[in-house]
Amino acid sequence: MNRKFYALAALSMAVAACKMPPDNRPATYPPDTVSMVDISKYVGLWYEIARYPNFFEDTNRYTCVGVTAFYEVQTSEEISVENTCYKDTLDGEVQVAKGVGRIVDPSNAKLKVRFAPAWVSFADGDYWILALTDDYGAVLVGEPEGRFLWVLSRTPQLDDEIYQSLIDVAESQGFDTRPLQRTPQPGDPAP
Repeated sequence: MNRKFYALAALSMAVAACKMPPDNRPATYPPDTVSMVDISKYVGLWYEIARYPNFFEDTNRYTCVGVTAFYEVQTSEEISVENTCYKDTLDGEVQVAKGVGRIVDPSNAKLKVRFAPAWVSFADGDYWILALTDDYGAVLVGEPEGRFLWVLSRTPQLDDEIYQSLIDVAESQGFDTRPLQRTPQPGDPAP
């Protein structure tokens, strides 16, 4: 069931991407990425701190909370991707999506990520590393058309100053950060 769901989600994402008007692009087009990423330092567990609302995490059936991403080196050009979310509450049903990230730039800052089967040739999504802290503790990820934006951290909570510095990078490149919504994570203060 998960494979069918994510294949459908990838297909929907590709169709939705075709329908997005060009004025959604950030002011800096394409946005700048970091100059170099050491993939061996980048892989591992990341917690989603904030995201643009999107149809695969905010469905009409549930909203993803407690979202994590786990990356692992497969080859010199590919990493495995495993995204996990809890439906609606931190003790809700777990939803897992497995995919592959293909490095498409010598800087390692641009990847094509696929959650759909290989036969869905147009389902690759852009995953661009727009900002990364020196210690590889927090990252800003987006894509060139400005449809998706995420803030990820190695820990479930992120220092406000670091969060703001990533938001500043996004805004400096013309991303509208007002739609960003914080992702509930274990240990967050009660609302």
